[in-house]
Amino acid sequence: MDGSGGDSGSVATPVQQRAHEAWRIYQHYLDKTTPHATYRWIGTLVVALIYCLRVYYIQGFYIIAYGLGIYLLNLLIGFLSPLVDPEATGVSDGPSLPTRGSDEFKPFIRRLPEFKFWYSMTKAFCIAFVMTFFSVFDVPVFWPILLCYWIVLFVLTMRRQIAHMIKYKYIPFSFGKQKYGGRSSSGSRAD
Repeated sequence: MDGSGGDSGSVATPVQQRAHEAWRIYQHYLDKTTPHATYRWIGTLVVALIYCLRVYYIQGFYIIAYGLGIYLLNLLIGFLSPLVDPEATGVSDGPSLPTRGSDEFKPFIRRLPEFKFWYSMTKAFCIAFVMTFFSVFDVPVFWPILLCYWIVLFVLTMRRQIAHMIKYKYIPFSFGKQKYGGRSSSGSRAD
């Protein structure tokens, strides 16, 4: 017994303490990027460009690029899908948005929020980039077949997603504040 009165399992090694401190610092800076969506996406675009240039100059690792493309397609579907799927909840063909003034307003809530979409996408590009330094991942494949298959998969998936959006009448994007051109609800204007 060490006499400290604490639980012996709560004592962390210096390596664990350093790792925890490094994780805290990383999380602090990650949290600071939250309001800067434009700069985050520009950074991700730069990382994606670096990855694409590496794959182009090496002329290999196409299976990694294909896997990355499938993963990004999965992320995109999560980003475009509502949190509560109308098909799963048994909602009929009726719209989920209000149709009368007395209806409750239900905003579109994504299954995968924008920040998590960005973070997962950026991590995926970084992991794929690191994988290009290990020859074990350079599986020889005929890349045009993979590219054609991915394009077909993308088109079919997006077609299904757009049909779902039309059927349940939701739009996953909102650009700025809505502007209404009608008269005020009181029916008279004070000039």
